[in-house]
Amino acid sequence: MQRINKNVVLGLLTLTSSVFLLFQLYYYKYYLSPKNGAVFPKIKGSQTGQDSSRWHVVRKFLGLVSSHHIPVHLIDPLLLGLIATNLEQLRASPEGSRSECRYFCAPRDFTTFALLEKTWKLEVGLFRAAERVGFQWLKVQSRDPRLEGMEDLLGTEIPLHYIFRLANHAIHVVVFYERNGNYLWHGQLRLKRHVDRKFVPFRKLQFGRYPGAYEKLELLNVSLDGLTVQIPKAPSHFLEEKSRSRFLECRYREARSFFQLYPDDTSLDAVEFRKKAKALLHLAALTLKSLGVRFWLSSGTCLGWYRQCNIIPYSKDVDLGIFVKDYKPDIIPAFQKAGLPLKHKFGKVEDSLELSFQGEDDVKLDIFFFYEEDDHMWNGGTQAKSGKKFKYLFPKFTLCWTEFLELKVRVPCETRHYIEANYGQEWKTPVKEWDWKSSPPNVQPNGIWPISEWEEVIQLY
Repeated sequence: MQRINKNVVLGLLTLTSSVFLLFQLYYYKYYLSPKNGAVFPKIKGSQTGQDSSRWHVVRKFLGLVSSHHIPVHLIDPLLLGLIATNLEQLRASPEGSRSECRYFCAPRDFTTFALLEKTWKLEVGLFRAAERVGFQWLKVQSRDPRLEGMEDLLGTEIPLHYIFRLANHAIHVVVFYERNGNYLWHGQLRLKRHVDRKFVPFRKLQFGRYPGAYEKLELLNVSLDGLTVQIPKAPSHFLEEKSRSRFLECRYREARSFFQLYPDDTSLDAVEFRKKAKALLHLAALTLKSLGVRFWLSSGTCLGWYRQCNIIPYSKDVDLGIFVKDYKPDIIPAFQKAGLPLKHKFGKVEDSLELSFQGEDDVKLDIFFFYEEDDHMWNGGTQAKSGKKFKYLFPKFTLCWTEFLELKVRVPCETRHYIEANYGQEWKTPVKEWDWKSSPPNVQPNGIWPISEWEEVIQLY
């Protein structure tokens, strides 16, 4: 074996060190230099490399969408929670702080952004560019639920979610659509069978477990860890909305089947009633929203939504439910100011409260207040001529959003149980003769109001 010259070895080592030093300088200048909008996060502890890698993935994604003129905004619940606690400071310092990576280096498997569908269409170019800079991507799409009522358009698919993965971090992009009810909607994230579920921890994603509905957003530009992003102007409000955003689609297919058995009433009287009922519902929703009072479709109005995606033409009223804990004394004067005089008031806040307002012609608005017990909920009824009280029992339920008559409105999430409690197992069959005191399977006697209280608990106008 030939002996290697010691000077040659030292020369090679020096050359290698110089090349490596030049590479470090080049990488800092073109990738980490503040001149290029970058800042290497200063993080305490031993996981600096791992934490900063999340920041680099986000930075690369933002650069990618910016180059394609795609306006995304941050909706990541973890990061918005951190931002909410420092919002005033962020507003006061638009350039942000470069001394520490406080947000995008936070431990998490993914970062979530939102995209408004109407602002962007050309996705093929983005996917190609994403691959060139190292991203793997996944597109999740499904049939457009808004077209379920149109048989010739049932196969139309729309994009719902995008996943961009780089190294050990993923970017989740939720696609929001503007709906008829003047609100934003996103769909459920359902994976195809052939999709590699190891691609990203889907079970940990904060958006997509079910469809969601939100109010339209005002956005705010902020600088986070040296990166400029858009966020909801009121992040705490957005997070609150997310906690109660679950959306239920109207059951269009079932409605079509119902009308095949029971043809829809298209008479002039039915058309006029539905028109007036829709206007009354919209006015009631506007009035209660102005007071900050939650409500949902109840009784026959809820049945009409669930069974046939429409108002039941022979019901002659609009029925709403409100939790009694949400009651406000301003409700009656607010409706009167809106042009809906009080027709009757039964019960009291502590027991069996019920309000009825007179709409146009003979269409009325009935509001039932619900009381919560340990294992059930109930609302009350009062017979004016006898003072008899009745109680209607319901299994406990939560509230979801839906769209009904071009309005974003709440319904019980456990709708079928709610309907069956009120109308029994035969709820699919129309019943035009209905006695509110005896027909509901969930009604039971609840005593009699003392005559001394009649003036307070039985008020007719």
